[in-house]
Amino acid sequence: QELDDGSKDLTPLFELIITTFSGPEADDDFTTQFLITNIDYDSYVGQIAIGRLNNGSIHRNKKYSLCGIKETKHNQKLSACYTFKGLKKIKVDSLESGDIIAIAGIENIKIGDTISDNENPIPLPRIIIDEPTVSMFFHVNNSPFAGKEGKFLTSRNISERLYEETLSNVSLKVNTTNETDVFEVCGRGELQMAILIETMRREGYEFMVSKPRVITKEKNGVRLEPVESIFLDLEEVHTGIITEKLSKRKGRMTKLHNNGFGRVMLEFKVPSRGMIGFRSEFLTDTKGSGILNSLFHSYAPWFGPIPQRNSGVIIADRRGRVTQYASIGMVDRGELFVDANTEVYKGMIIGERNKTGDLDVNITREKKLTNMRSSSRDNTVVLRPPRKLSLDQSIEFIAEDELIEVTPLNLRMRKMELDINKRISQNKKEKNN
Repeated sequence: QELDDGSKDLTPLFELIITTFSGPEADDDFTTQFLITNIDYDSYVGQIAIGRLNNGSIHRNKKYSLCGIKETKHNQKLSACYTFKGLKKIKVDSLESGDIIAIAGIENIKIGDTISDNENPIPLPRIIIDEPTVSMFFHVNNSPFAGKEGKFLTSRNISERLYEETLSNVSLKVNTTNETDVFEVCGRGELQMAILIETMRREGYEFMVSKPRVITKEKNGVRLEPVESIFLDLEEVHTGIITEKLSKRKGRMTKLHNNGFGRVMLEFKVPSRGMIGFRSEFLTDTKGSGILNSLFHSYAPWFGPIPQRNSGVIIADRRGRVTQYASIGMVDRGELFVDANTEVYKGMIIGERNKTGDLDVNITREKKLTNMRSSSRDNTVVLRPPRKLSLDQSIEFIAEDELIEVTPLNLRMRKMELDINKRISQNKKEKNN
């Protein structure tokens, strides 16, 4: 039990926990009360409810009642019961109070529901789930390169996958739109959305996503937006740059604690809009040593405009392969995102312009050969390496009229409307309106 005592494993720690903390307060003879605190999904048994059995006992194939937020459903039969050994689920026929358990066989379970006795149900106090704060639109890929890299492309594939995600991810909501090939996905921040996009991408899905938008509310005629509590643990030397960046994103510091060992604990209140794209910047600025955690705080009046991208983009005006000769001509126009010999299509974003306004260019232009010059003359020109954007950086970079094309092999940014003439006419209509 002392620090100097020799030990081969963690047995002394476990013994100390058992002797120090009392066991769970539970009564096997009381009415069954099982509060659902987590949800999983299995393609064989369906939805799985996970939580602690507070009182009573549960037996497989016996009927119970499901106490929901609005109604109580009786005669609910359990098809499977599980207990845990470490992280592994073990199938059993009966469950005792005090254990962390899982059950299957009841559909449309929500976190906070209580499974209780069928004749005399007694629900436990309900757990409140935070509402989604950010929404993104998932589009079926309609680019010229659609279907070349992904396995699952159609609206049916995407809608089934999103619905399956909602069965185990309780904070996610999927809404249909007026268009059959567009789905609105609501979640608790751009990080959760980025994880979902990356997971679907690795599973072979191909689709397009829009820029995230915060879900606002209106109360007494005042527009409200979600605010998050940001908890930071970073080295003292990085405090200045992080504070400056969060202040530009309308963040307000509420707490600072210096422990005297070279690290600082910071707490900010930041609107959810300001957190879009900040995590990747935070890791870069702190050189990977910073720790960031965020929690939903409340809704507050609209904070006003948050600085976004001020520059325009460089857009390919035709399909083809990027040439080194055309890339050299773009050096004084902005920074490219694509390598030479990369295949592009009309309306695809290939770089960031160093001025406002978009620029459509022929990035596939080749050098004309004549008897007056040599084709190898430009081989000594050093081309600046392109800036490769990650998924998080792409989500932050795109504007309202742009999309990210997500495939298992590539991330491409593009305009919603690929044709330049249609884009110009749309901009004129918006200005007139």
